[in-house]
Amino acid sequence: MPIHRFHIGQTVFLTPSLGLNIPGGACIITKQLPERDGEYEYRVRIINEPHERVVSESQMRLAGD
Repeated sequence: MPIHRFHIGQTVFLTPSLGLNIPGGACIITKQLPERDGEYEYRVRIINEPHERVVSESQMRLAGD
């Protein structure tokens, strides 16, 4: 059974996406969400934004990757 790659409270980097209006940059994972279309999703807070977003695992990478 697959598991979430990232954990709550972890800081990761979000890949920018102009089509989805995602600025990219450092973000903090606030919640792990269920799998959707074969990929886990997460609720994240981008450091420079006041609101949270839902992003897929493929849109994120660990610091230093």
